[in-house]
Amino acid sequence: MKSLLIACFLFVVTANVYATPEQDRLALREFFTQRFPDLDLNEMINGLYAFDEGAREQWLEMEDFPPYEIAIDKGEEAFNTPFANGKSYADCFENAGIGIRQNYPRFDAGSGEIITLEYAINQCRTDNGEAPLPWLTGQLADISAYMAYTSRGNTMNVVIPDDPRALAAYEAGKEYYYTRRGQLEFACENCHMQSAGMLLRADTLSGMLGQATHWPVYRSKWGEIGTLHKRFMECNAQVRAKPYEAQSQIYRELEYFLSYMSNGMELNGPASRR
Repeated sequence: MKSLLIACFLFVVTANVYATPEQDRLALREFFTQRFPDLDLNEMINGLYAFDEGAREQWLEMEDFPPYEIAIDKGEEAFNTPFANGKSYADCFENAGIGIRQNYPRFDAGSGEIITLEYAINQCRTDNGEAPLPWLTGQLADISAYMAYTSRGNTMNVVIPDDPRALAAYEAGKEYYYTRRGQLEFACENCHMQSAGMLLRADTLSGMLGQATHWPVYRSKWGEIGTLHKRFMECNAQVRAKPYEAQSQIYRELEYFLSYMSNGMELNGPASRR
């Protein structure tokens, strides 16, 4: 317990506004190394299944016929269907959109905004005269699932360039992660750092490290595949805080921070969860 408290203290001290993003990332890995000395940190890309062996066995069986397969197929078909102007999603992305999920979210120097993959997909549509798709589920999540699938095995590589606007966005996302909110006064870190690997009712809580590697996700409780921002909104509601809109600036900044914390970890999306 004493070593755990020391590790918590060191992480809090390091993860202040004076630390660089890379110092934050390394401190987070050290925190979980101290917290779970027998755990291969790379397993944390699998969320709660890194901690719960019984649930992991059931999950591995489900992965033989994963429930997100249909979403991948539908996403591939939609991705390859030309727009009315004859162009396609492939024209909007580097490497024709294949194997690039690890680079998102990214900072756009022109607009000064954080661009998530889903934001970029809809931006591609509107730039080509098409109506944007709903953010949370449906065709947008399907296309994102297909693009994630083409990137499996790549490692997360979110870049924070030497631009004060990019660093400010990262810091805003970090601040949000550690800020208590809602009637329950919970911060993201209360569940996914302090309580990682513990039970909340009947559910084992996932750890912060690797949380951004496997989206979009098919959740059994949703009965469909959904985006990370759907989960952000759900988390806010669970602590009785008013959710922001999907792809709002603060959620994109939160995703930027959270994804940088997973840099160097293997992409394994789309995934299935309870």
